[in-house]
Amino acid sequence: QVQLVESGGGLVQPGGSLRLSCAASGNIFNINTMGWYRQAPGKQRELVATITNGDRTNYADSVKGRFTISRDNAKNTVSLQMNSLKPEDTAVYYCNAVSQRTYYWGQGTQVIVSS
Repeated sequence: QVQLVESGGGLVQPGGSLRLSCAASGNIFNINTMGWYRQAPGKQRELVATITNGDRTNYADSVKGRFTISRDNAKNTVSLQMNSLKPEDTAVYYCNAVSQRTYYWGQGTQVIVSS
């Protein structure tokens, strides 16, 4: 089992920045990919960004150039730096880890982009 705990959500004005962090614990030794997904009200959960244990990254087109995912394998954390935030980025953001073909999820952290 892998446990994931997110932090860093909140309310920000359009154009502002937030940084989300996620700490993994438990059986972390087989984690390959970690990432962030989000779910807006009335919509399906969607991929935001992922990063492998070899630091290969993948981004949704909607966030490319604005969001940056990073990973600290020594601390078992993954972070998401979000810049130039837009109202359409408003969602609950979920940390994800993939270990031995099993997907693990955090509890989610709310991000609201509004003036």
